[in-house]
Amino acid sequence: MFSFDLEYKDSETSARAGRIKTPHGEIETPIFMPVGTVGSVKSLSPEDLNNAGAQIILGNTYHLYLRPGTEVLKYFGGLASFSSWNKPTLTDSGGFQVFSLAELNKINEDGVSFKSHLDGSTLYLNPEKSIEIQEAIGSDIIMSFDECIPYPATHEYVKNSVDRTARWAERGKAAKKRDDQALFGIVQGGVYEDMRKRSAQQLTSIGFDGYSIGGLSVGEEISKMYEVCGYTASYLPEDKPRYLMGVGTPEDILTCIGLGIDMFDCVMPTRNARNGTLFTSSGKLSIKRADLAFSDDKLDENCNCYTCRNFSRGYLRHLYKAGEILALRLNSIHNITFYLSIVKNSRNAIKKGRFKSFQQEMLYRLKNK
Repeated sequence: MFSFDLEYKDSETSARAGRIKTPHGEIETPIFMPVGTVGSVKSLSPEDLNNAGAQIILGNTYHLYLRPGTEVLKYFGGLASFSSWNKPTLTDSGGFQVFSLAELNKINEDGVSFKSHLDGSTLYLNPEKSIEIQEAIGSDIIMSFDECIPYPATHEYVKNSVDRTARWAERGKAAKKRDDQALFGIVQGGVYEDMRKRSAQQLTSIGFDGYSIGGLSVGEEISKMYEVCGYTASYLPEDKPRYLMGVGTPEDILTCIGLGIDMFDCVMPTRNARNGTLFTSSGKLSIKRADLAFSDDKLDENCNCYTCRNFSRGYLRHLYKAGEILALRLNSIHNITFYLSIVKNSRNAIKKGRFKSFQQEMLYRLKNK
C-alpha cells in the first residue's frame, strides 16, 4: 500500500529525490503540501490545486475533529471523497494545535485535556484518540501524537517531553487498525542535539513508515532552525521519507532540501496571498503598492500559472484594494504554484546532479532582487 523509493542523491549536499506510493497515488519528492486545515485550501478548489501541480494536501486532525466531526467524515468515506480530492492526503496528529492552547490545556501521562476554541467545551486527546480520528479522516499518511515542546524550554523539560512522546508514539502504533495508512513518528527535542538524537533513536527503534521533524520554526533563530534540521535529518533512516513540519519560506525550503528533507507544509503561501504578499522569482512583492496601479507587467515573468498568464499587476492590485474575493483566489493560485515550482525544479536539479548551483542561484535571486 505504502512505499518510499529513494531515486537520486545529490553529491554535493544531502538533497534527495524519491517517490512515495500511496493508495491514492504517487508523490514525487521533494514535495510541498498545501495546507487544507478544515478540508480545503483557503479560496482554492481541487481543480485549482491540480492545475498548480499539487500532489498531496494536508488536513488538520484537531480542526476536522471539531467540525465536521468523525461521524460525518465516516459517512462520506473520508476526507478525500468528502472534499472531491482524488490524490493523497496527510494529517497531522492534532498535537501542535492542542499544545498551542497552552493556557487552555492540561497534560498528563495519558494525554491532554483542552478547551475547544469554538465553544469552550472540554475535550480530550491522547495517542489512541488521535489515531482513531485520523483513521476516520482516512488520510494516506497519518502522524503519531506528540508533545509539542515550547520554545525556549529547559533541557530537563525537553528530556521528559521527548520520553513521553516516545511512549505516546508506541501507544499510537499499537492502536492503529487500518493497514492502508502510513504512520509517521514525530521527532522532538527542542534545540538540543542530544535530545534530537535521543528522540530519533527512540522512534526508529519503534519503527515507522516515515519520520517527521516537529517543534521547529517556533521562535528560534533561522540559523538555529537550519542547524537542528540538518543534524536531526542525519539521525533518520535513509530509506524512509523525512517530513519537516510547518516550515516555511521559499528560502527555508531550498535550504532544507539541501539538508535532506523530502516533505514540507506551511500556511505561508496562502496566508501571505490573502494579505497581499506574493512570492516571485525575484523575491516578495506587495501587491498593495501604489506604484503598481498602472503596471501592465505580469506578476512573475518566470511563472506560467493561471494568474500570471492572464492578469497584470495593476489588475491584481485593483482587485486587492477593492476587497474583491477574486483577489484572494488569484493570489493564492500564484503563491501555491510558486512553492510547488520550487520543489519541482529542485527535484529536476537533483536528478541532473546540479542541485547546489540551482539552490545558490535561487537563494541569490530571492535575496537580492
